[in-house]
Amino acid sequence: MTPTQPLPLDDKEIELLRFTTAGSVDDGKSTLIGRLLFDSKSIFEDQMEALQRSSDLTGKGDINLANLTDGLRAEREQGITIDVAYRYFATPRREFIIADTPGHIQYTRNMVTGASTANLAVILVDARQGVIEQTRRHAYIASLLRIPHVVVCVNKMDLVDYDEAAFQRVYNDFNMFSTHLQVRDLTCIPISALKGDNVVEKSDKMPWYQGPALLHYLETLHIANDRNLHDPRFPVQWVNRPQDDAFHDFRGLSGQIAGGRFKVGDEVAVLPSGKRSRIKSIYTYDGELKEAFTPMSVTILLEDDIDVSRGDMLVRPDNVPYVDQQLDVMMCWMHEEPMRVGRKYAFKSAARSGRCMIKDLRFQVDIDTFQRKPDATTLELNEIGRVTLMTTAPLAYDAYSRNRSTGSMIIIDEATNLTVGAAMVCEPIKEVPVLEEA
Repeated sequence: MTPTQPLPLDDKEIELLRFTTAGSVDDGKSTLIGRLLFDSKSIFEDQMEALQRSSDLTGKGDINLANLTDGLRAEREQGITIDVAYRYFATPRREFIIADTPGHIQYTRNMVTGASTANLAVILVDARQGVIEQTRRHAYIASLLRIPHVVVCVNKMDLVDYDEAAFQRVYNDFNMFSTHLQVRDLTCIPISALKGDNVVEKSDKMPWYQGPALLHYLETLHIANDRNLHDPRFPVQWVNRPQDDAFHDFRGLSGQIAGGRFKVGDEVAVLPSGKRSRIKSIYTYDGELKEAFTPMSVTILLEDDIDVSRGDMLVRPDNVPYVDQQLDVMMCWMHEEPMRVGRKYAFKSAARSGRCMIKDLRFQVDIDTFQRKPDATTLELNEIGRVTLMTTAPLAYDAYSRNRSTGSMIIIDEATNLTVGAAMVCEPIKEVPVLEEA
């Protein structure tokens, strides 16, 4: 299969941007993504044929760009997004992974799943409706997940005659509301996903808007500093011991660097044991390196033969995460069976797996009003609250606000092996830890 028009991609490595869409029902999320794919010539010929055939399903006769992402029949029949749909496309400047997430409150868990790895959130607002309850809820979740960049697309400008005042009302309302959130970078763009205004090309129908079209913004957004380059973190995913006599002295620690950088000769500590050594060498698939940084996948050899296992973490002795068995998290419950205080679950955090107990539910958050409910006794499906966990063994972790890789967890039902919760670790109310010599 070939795209309707080949993309002139260079041979050099192109940066990847992950972004998610969110918004109220019928705000045009799926149509916007369809427009991005259609106008950027990223649709395969067979996809175009299927799109034309599916246009009869809605009874309107016109090509429905939303069907590029709404793949389930129920989604097309109801005109809503139910599941998370991922789409991939590229321009000469950048590659993209899009997560089209549902807008319904009953699919909050789907939005959390799609947004958990995003660099950017695109929140759509209907220019006629303005900032409504669901808009605030999606913005809150984007803030909770610490998505670094938020773009508010004021959609359906064609239905308000491209009126600047309508756009300005939405901008002012959202900007005022965002002061209560932890949004680092906020941009607002007036668009018409249906007509294509300010999506891929700048529109001449809104001369009062001096900013970029959405695609240009996505292509030029600086995301290199979104990664934590200050705190060296290397969760060990695999201890590499080749079964070959020629490599009998080889004991490599393999994994993906979750933060900072590591250099040959650096002193490192192994957590949770606290044992120390120095980096002897660093390898990748392409050969040996003197230095590696996040998010590279590497194999590290230490000078000393100390005990290191899967799930341990290499850090710098002068820059260590928290190591504790009790931690507070913001939990999004993702299963029909409610969370039960006192029940034991399994968890996975970075490369570490273990068991934990729900010790306490401090409060539940009403994600429509953001009010805390300290009297809540459980979390139901799609509900969010602050929970205290107790792990069976010490866990090395950072606050989620500092490192999304080492500060996130999934909670697993041991009986069914299903993921029942997604957790973002809160900053502990204690002093920054200091690692003593082991």
